Amino acid sequence: MILRVVIADDEPITRMDLSEIFREMGYDVVGEASDGFDAVELCRNLKPDLVLMDIKMPLLDGLNASKMIINEELATSVVLLTAYSSNEFIERAKEAGVMGYIVKPVDGKYLMPSIEVAVCKGREIQEIKSKMKTMKDQLDARKIIEKAKGILMVKQEMTEEEAYNEIRKISMNKRCPMKQVASAIVTNG
Repeated sequence: MILRVVIADDEPITRMDLSEIFREMGYDVVGEASDGFDAVELCRNLKPDLVLMDIKMPLLDGLNASKMIINEELATSVVLLTAYSSNEFIERAKEAGVMGYIVKPVDGKYLMPSIEVAVCKGREIQEIKSKMKTMKDQLDARKIIEKAKGILMVKQEMTEEEAYNEIRKISMNKRCPMKQVASAIVTNG
């Protein structure tokens, strides 16, 4: 799978050099930005695998742009590529949630391993978040079904098994999820 990359740097020469390096590595540079606002907007539209972001840029700096991209889940991974290595920037980068921090100047052959690992870790995190959402949805469904069973058990003097089977039967007959049936039972009390 070819990685889709957005490069954000306020220096046109740097963007051009990085774009060339990425193309030589077999990646697809899908967008370039000269400031943080443009980088965020490109990511909203393109959903890249990787954003390579400079820290110091006009309007919206790379750290704040990275934080927005990560919080809105607009890219798989964000890696900072910058000339700055102060502790303040490193701490802010960690707080933003970036997957990597590379100090310029950089050689393409040393860039690839860091990029590959960052994208791999980004995908793992996306997968974990997806599984967590699925589990939360399942737990929410179970909670509402349990509540609906309780209502049926009291109001219609059913056993727990009978109440569950009733919800399931309605769900099958109406061709809708059990959670939806249970929610209607709870709402109508």
